[in-house]
Amino acid sequence: MTNGVLILFGSLIILMMLRFPISFALGIASLFTATYLGIPYFNLFQKMATGITSFTFMCVPFFIIMAQIMTDGGISDRLTKFSNVLIGRVRGGTALVNCVVSMFFGGISGSSIADVSSIGSFLIPAMVKEGYDADYSIAVTCTSSVEGVIIPPSQNMIFYVVAAGSGLSISTMFMCGYLPGFLLTAALMLCSYIIAVKKKYPISEKKNWKENIVIVREALLGLVTILIVAVGIVAGVFTATEAGAIAAVYAFIVTTFFYKTMNMRKLMVCLLKSLKTLGTIMAIIATSSAFSYCLAYLKVPTMVANALLSVSSSPAIGMLLMIIMMIILGCFMDMGILLILLTPILYPVAMSFGFNPYHFGLIMVLTLGLGLLTPPVGTSLWAGCAIAHMPIEKVIKGFLPFYLTYLTVLVLIVVFPIIALALPMSLGYAV
Repeated sequence: MTNGVLILFGSLIILMMLRFPISFALGIASLFTATYLGIPYFNLFQKMATGITSFTFMCVPFFIIMAQIMTDGGISDRLTKFSNVLIGRVRGGTALVNCVVSMFFGGISGSSIADVSSIGSFLIPAMVKEGYDADYSIAVTCTSSVEGVIIPPSQNMIFYVVAAGSGLSISTMFMCGYLPGFLLTAALMLCSYIIAVKKKYPISEKKNWKENIVIVREALLGLVTILIVAVGIVAGVFTATEAGAIAAVYAFIVTTFFYKTMNMRKLMVCLLKSLKTLGTIMAIIATSSAFSYCLAYLKVPTMVANALLSVSSSPAIGMLLMIIMMIILGCFMDMGILLILLTPILYPVAMSFGFNPYHFGLIMVLTLGLGLLTPPVGTSLWAGCAIAHMPIEKVIKGFLPFYLTYLTVLVLIVVFPIIALALPMSLGYAV
């Protein structure tokens, strides 16, 4: 079995170093291992097919299409103006607007990198022009973008549920993300405000009440998309899959007939972009299912559990060690890949320690989200620096107070599971 583990992980690492796409690396590593162990190839192919035909996965295409339509339809600009009406008239108001917009946009795109790329492309230059320091502007934009990994609809939560393979409900997982998402937003806003007051950053320009009414009216149409997903699932009106489909249709109607920023030609472009994203995700989930089958066959989760138990039988120590492992790996690998790879290994370990599966899923997603902000791989960090044309070494100092804030929120969620579980429990979801 030891040789099988070496072949599985060794071939994966080598293929990734050779810059093979992660789906190819996972699939080829699984085939090498199956050949060595004598596992029938049919078993692997069956697992691959099962991975992408699960009911849980059906919501992914709809959320991707919805996010693409809303992005190309100009929703981010309207959300920014709306947030500025709400909280812009305070010290460092544009930074606070940045945090709130990321919360709204995270609930649409579910992607940190999409948030930085779209919102950051105009907010970072705008903040620098207003008189904010570049490192502060990038830090606010990048750290607030991570709100999208836990505020539904989150692709990363879907990855966790699919990779766990234990019949978890994606709707319940989504419900676990709202309160922690709001907590993270509030914490980052507080951090941003304290720094803004200390450094005497500017107050946003005031608009007249007629302009504000127009801004609010336009933004509310787009915000209904978020309400369809959030309220529809919370009230039990829709499943996550149905909510995604209805929200996608609604987004098309709003951007076509009300915003008039969408037409059939642009829709086809949106669908093609969505197809490319969906194809990548499907390939990763299919091959990761085969990889997970090899992990289970080799009893890797049991080995990891025994290793952690040999250090300490305390669930608190076990969780601390897993979080440290995820933070370190997050510095070197992409978040989505790590969720696919680590969930089949760490999920059984966490269950053996007695952790709630949904609480642990939120901890995983939030912890690995930190990797989006840390060098050398941090994709959101790189995107923010690229937009501002600043090298990482010159902006990393500005991230330090935000790293501390992020870790504080993570500790609170780990220590107080009720933060994640209160909403689904109060709504009668099985947790």
